[in-house]
Amino acid sequence: MALVVAIAFELIIPVQTVVFLLAPLAGAVIGVYANVRAERWRPRGRVLLNAAYAGLVTGLGLALLYVIIRLVFIYGDTGALPNGTAINCSTGPDCIYKRYVNVGQQAELASMGITDAASLESALWRELAVTGSGLVLLTIGGALAGGLARSFAPMPTSLPLPSASPSD
Repeated sequence: MALVVAIAFELIIPVQTVVFLLAPLAGAVIGVYANVRAERWRPRGRVLLNAAYAGLVTGLGLALLYVIIRLVFIYGDTGALPNGTAINCSTGPDCIYKRYVNVGQQAELASMGITDAASLESALWRELAVTGSGLVLLTIGGALAGGLARSFAPMPTSLPLPSASPSD
């Protein structure tokens, strides 16, 4: 699920925010699913622990994929422009920095301490660390909410129907 969320919404640059909006929902689904799969209803602490673990694994997968895809965009920028021309730059952060400079954002970058490609690269790595951690935390939070909902749901009062044996 995490892979689908990250790939589907991060590759479409204008809707990357959707990845962050869906992380808690993905967490809630995995928090419930992990306990359904384990047939766990009580004790509440075990349900929450199970949900938190599932949320952690899902969140790490989501964050890892998010960061990898962002790194492809950061280090794969060749300076190509939509009109068929190219910026004179070295592939990677240098091209990104020169794009910002070409559209007049040099003063804005300088106000953030970004004065060249190397400082932009450092800033991008810091941003990836924060956003990756944020995705993990959002997913775990959603998983805990899903686990909590599962732990308060009424337990079934009847036994499940027997499944067919392998010899049938």
